[in-house]
Amino acid sequence: MQARQKLAASRRWVIKIGSALLTDNGRGVNREAISRWAAEMAGLREAGIEVLLVSSGAVAAGMDRLGWRRRPESIHQLQAAAAVGQSHLVQVYEQAFGHFGCPTAQILLDHDDLSNRTRYLNARSTLRTLLSLGAVPIVNENDTVVTDEIRFGDNDTLAALVANLVEADALLILTDADGLFTEDPRDNPAATLIHEASAADPSLAAMAGGSRSGLGRGGMSTKVRAAQLAARSGAATVIAGGAVDGVIRRVCAGEQLGTLLQPDADPMTARKRWLAGQLQLRGSLFLDPGAERALRDQGKSLLAVGVTGVEGRFHRGELVACRNGAGEEVARGLVNYDSAEVARIVGQPSERFAELLGYRDDDELIHRDNLILQGR
Repeated sequence: MQARQKLAASRRWVIKIGSALLTDNGRGVNREAISRWAAEMAGLREAGIEVLLVSSGAVAAGMDRLGWRRRPESIHQLQAAAAVGQSHLVQVYEQAFGHFGCPTAQILLDHDDLSNRTRYLNARSTLRTLLSLGAVPIVNENDTVVTDEIRFGDNDTLAALVANLVEADALLILTDADGLFTEDPRDNPAATLIHEASAADPSLAAMAGGSRSGLGRGGMSTKVRAAQLAARSGAATVIAGGAVDGVIRRVCAGEQLGTLLQPDADPMTARKRWLAGQLQLRGSLFLDPGAERALRDQGKSLLAVGVTGVEGRFHRGELVACRNGAGEEVARGLVNYDSAEVARIVGQPSERFAELLGYRDDDELIHRDNLILQGR
């Protein structure tokens, strides 16, 4: 089956709309555009296709409501703008979808909601229940209370993690560009649109470049990374221009619009996806060559005997990186001992744990079920 035909068979979509589109580049909430997109999403729903919307724009909408023309730098002002803008955006969405008898639901997430396994499962269950009830969940980062320590960083990343969370078939990222080009077309008019590629293609990062938008936090590079994250659950990603007439309907029907970035590996298990989606590392373990080979080539657990050093402060059960001698991240996983204990048992066989720590719990520093290799 051709890639676009396969895309047309998708029954669950995550659709992300950026700040510049939603607020007409900062001139206020674009009600006309939101009405068009809502009509298209309602049409998908009528056709039996489930849709989750990840919406940026809260800060930008709040800036407009407050009469601010420049994005503030103060975290408290940004959070205030988000609080004002989020309520306004939700009202606009409710009205737009209401014309089609389509209920909406507001979901605000932060990193802790997806890094805690219990909250992750609760969020998953809530979203899947809303879909089964025929509602359109409208997801945004909880900008009103979020801090840098628990921030996703951009809503492209959030959209990809939501796609992982609900096992979506596809992710559509609507932006103010027509897709991913070989170069920034604003700098080089001869740049060409990439119609289709593998999400894992390392050359995409160099093509992605940066963003000149003063409204959102993401650029084309975050969209490429989002496609890589979405691929972990087997989801394809399309990056397309939100101003294109009928873009949602046409992309979901398999028309060749924008850039299609395809997964090229088998989907991860749900637990591995959860681990991969945790973006906040609490420390690092440094591996000798034997331990690196055991993880990469043999799929084994990480033992203390193969660890040469520890960095950072972390507790049992937190996420740490496993790095080789060059400092490159080989894997990441949930550690079975805290940092102070790891420092006492590095390079030691598990038989000595009781002698060195006063107790012996797990034989492994990280069990293979709680470990994910980078780049796979």
